[in-house]
Amino acid sequence: MKIGLYTDSLPDLGFEAVLDWAAEQGLDAVEIGTGNFSSAPHCNLTELAANSDARARFKAAFAERRLTLSALNCNGNLLDPHPERGKNAQAVFFKTVQVASQLGLDTVVTMSGCPGDLSVSAYPNWVTHNWQPEFYELYERQWTEAVEPFWKQAGQFAADHGVRIAIEMHPGQVVYNTRTLLRLREIAGQAVGANFDPSHLFYQGMDPLAVIRALGKGVIFHAHAKDTRLDPFRMAVNGGFDPYPMTELDQRTWVYRALGYGHDRKWWCDFVSELRLVGYDGVVSIEHEDLLMNPREGIIKSIQFLRDVTWGT
Repeated sequence: MKIGLYTDSLPDLGFEAVLDWAAEQGLDAVEIGTGNFSSAPHCNLTELAANSDARARFKAAFAERRLTLSALNCNGNLLDPHPERGKNAQAVFFKTVQVASQLGLDTVVTMSGCPGDLSVSAYPNWVTHNWQPEFYELYERQWTEAVEPFWKQAGQFAADHGVRIAIEMHPGQVVYNTRTLLRLREIAGQAVGANFDPSHLFYQGMDPLAVIRALGKGVIFHAHAKDTRLDPFRMAVNGGFDPYPMTELDQRTWVYRALGYGHDRKWWCDFVSELRLVGYDGVVSIEHEDLLMNPREGIIKSIQFLRDVTWGT
């Protein structure tokens, strides 16, 4: 299994500088953001789509450093009800799939999106409860009127371009757990699977190891390595849905941590083993969002931790 880095974790570095840094750390692969939620895309998506020389230079930059490009990442709200935001997010998605195909790359990471209330609202509406009958009505309407039309088209587009779409299960999106991922896969086809990031599953009360087994063989296309620390007291009294800003670390029920600061070595050994049991032996891409340590420190600690785990399983 190869260790990679999602380069959004180092937004202060340019494209070649971030590749140099990754190579210096002995990493095998990198994952490049192309836009949407990406804080610092490490590529010019428009140029790559239009210019074969630019694509050749882009690919050569990895080869020169003996790095593999594991995926392009265009995480964003592809079903955003705001007309401008939604249009832009989808444009980035389709162009990212196009560029991946032109590069000979088979994996694009993204999120499923979250529609609004299907009226004039420009705000996404994430339905998580069925107590009021209107909630469930809206939930099903979102799937049939927004999710299905877009993802049938998107899944076919990806398949036609020889690209797999790795969906990150994430709260606030219509795909956030096992059931919803498999529902989307039924709609969009075999070109849609999972970007398996356990960090978003812990605070929902899910067991990521069980989720891997439930998804089974051939569904996980890419994986992220990011840890989460749950505060036992706050989880007990408030649960895992926490709207406090991520910067208010002393108030939150959970926070993202570097590897090993949320779950121990045994857990991460089991994580790698479960991935292998369902046939995934690709890149595990480190994503650093730990606000308690600077990115370089956190990434280096995570590399050391994950290298020990992958060699020890």
